[in-house]
Order: sequence, then structure tokens, then C-alpha cells
Amino acid sequence: MQKRQIIAESESTKSELQKAFNHDPRIPSLFFALMFIQLARRQFLFSRRLQSLSTANANRPIQSFYSSTMSDYPMILSDRPAICNLVPPGRCQFTPTFQSVPLLDRIPVSGTSYLLRFGLPDGSKPMDLTTCACILASAELMDTEKGEMVDVIRPYTPISANDQVGSFDLLIKDYGENGFLSKYMCEDLPVGGTVNFKHIDFNVKIPAPFTHKKIGMIAGGTGITPIIQALHAILGDGPADQKSVTEEVTLLYGSRNKDDILGGEMLQKWAGSHDGKFKHVDVLSNEPIDSSYAGERGFVDKEKIVKYLPPPSLGDDVIIFVCGPPIMYKLLCGPRDEPEVTGILGELGYTAKQVFKF
Repeated sequence: MQKRQIIAESESTKSELQKAFNHDPRIPSLFFALMFIQLARRQFLFSRRLQSLSTANANRPIQSFYSSTMSDYPMILSDRPAICNLVPPGRCQFTPTFQSVPLLDRIPVSGTSYLLRFGLPDGSKPMDLTTCACILASAELMDTEKGEMVDVIRPYTPISANDQVGSFDLLIKDYGENGFLSKYMCEDLPVGGTVNFKHIDFNVKIPAPFTHKKIGMIAGGTGITPIIQALHAILGDGPADQKSVTEEVTLLYGSRNKDDILGGEMLQKWAGSHDGKFKHVDVLSNEPIDSSYAGERGFVDKEKIVKYLPPPSLGDDVIIFVCGPPIMYKLLCGPRDEPEVTGILGELGYTAKQVFKF
């Protein structure tokens, strides 16, 4: 109600200002007044998210500015729809050569993670990144152990769809001093500062649309970002020739506690709006016993895989996506750079054709 009232008052004010301008065209401040109103509306939505943060996180410095070239695609994750907008390889704005683009906006989405919006080389076009694929980020940072500046390169998977014009979004967990590039982008990079990005053919993973009727997904930590990209393709509205044949998809998402769940509100919303097709199951390993959390606890193990994911007996109709830290690959399916499926999934009978390691 309060949001609607503020927007209504803004529209009314705009109308009054327009009348005044028509009456007296010498009023030069109309343009700036209208701009202020638009910024105030965005600031209201931004402050609504900040109010949901813990007191400790609220004291962290948050930098944000508003650009006339910024896409109107929602920054608040729970406001984001799933959108299927697939493009073939070779069309991404980022090439094999690093290109510098600015940080446009940054907001916290949990106590340890941030949504970062970056510009694109051509602000009039979408990113046009193939699904599923990642990009490489690079920044020159001080290596305190060596006492010199070094180039740090890390892969990141955008969670934005190709309908987003002029910008793209990264969901990044701030690992603090252990993160190096993640800490720099979440804490130290000023809004308006630049980061270098590039995209190479090797960064293209499994292509969408998907041909499997049932898909199981296992993600841990920031491994959720390629999964979000895949879910856009499976659940999102889009052209008929881009639709996956997938009838059911189930996500087992392992995190330490509720604050570590990345994009949880968005995933739950998608599960609610695609009931019967998408099921999202959180698995928390370090959530306090006396918390209100009533979901699965512990780790993604054999019992939970058998309980929730499609069985290997379905043959070519099933595939399991795995993305997370190295220890998760080791326990569940074997190292990501080895095609053989070992670990729990191997014990359950899943073959190399039925498991894709991001």
C-alpha cells in the first residue's frame, strides 16, 4: 500500500509540474524534478531490500548509482521472472579479448553475497550469451604476499537473461580475505569502476534447449549460478522452438545456513509459479538446531539423491547437473575434469551420459 501511494503521489506531482511547464515554458527545472522523482521511486525499492538485512550487514558500505543506460530488469531477485531467450554460440558481446566495462549497481542479497550489475561494450544491445556458458573476469590486484600487482582471473556465470539490454548481472558471494577477486568486486570496487571481461568457446558448457524429460540438479554455494541460467531456459517464457522438452526438474541446493542461500527467494518463487514442474529443496549443513528452518539438514547424500532426483533407470530421459566446490564433485561424481562418474552418483548407477559436471 505504501509503495502504491508513493508512486501515485509521484505521478500526481509529475502531472502538476507538466501543467506548470505548459503554462510557463521558462521553468527550466522540470527535467531535473522529473529525474528526481524517478530516482526517489528506485530508492524506495532499494531501501525496502536493505530493511530486510541483519544489523551487522546493514553497517557495511553499500555503493550505488543510477545510470540512464541501465536496464529496467529488476535488481530485486524475488521480482525476477524466468525468461527463455536463447542465442547460438558466437554472438556474445564479449570476445576472446578482455574488454573493460563499468560496475553500474550493487546491492546485498544476503549477509554474504551481492548482486552486481555491469555495463556492456554496446549499451544498446543485450549480452547475447549462450545458455549454459560463463565469462571470465579479470582485475589487477595487490598480492600482499608477493608485494606486487598481479592479474587475477576468475570464471563467473551471469544470472541475467538475454532480454536484458545494456547490462548483465552477476550473483557473487563475498569470501572476504579468502576470495581476492570476489572481495574486490563486492567490497572495494567503486560503482563506476571497471572490470575486464572476456568470453571464449571453452566457456560454453551444455547447450540449451535440453532434450531430457527429467533433470536433477545438485548445487553447492556459488555453484547455483549456472543452475539459475539453466532454469531460465527450462522454466522461462520464450519462443516455441527454444523450449526444452523437460517435464520435471528438481534442485538439491546445499548451503551452510539460511544466510548463505543465494537467490533463495527467487528460486522459491519460481517453484511456486511452476508447481509440478520445478521443485527446490535446500539442504543446510550448519543451520542452528533451534532455528525455524524446517527443511533438509546435513549434506547432499545418497539418501537425499534417491529421495528427490530422477533415477538412472530412466536412461536417456534423465540427466543430473552438478556444480559446486571441488569436495562436492569428489564425493558425488568424481573430479569435474574427468568424464568418468564415480562417487555417490556412480554407486547409484548413473553413467557419464547421465551426469554433466559444470
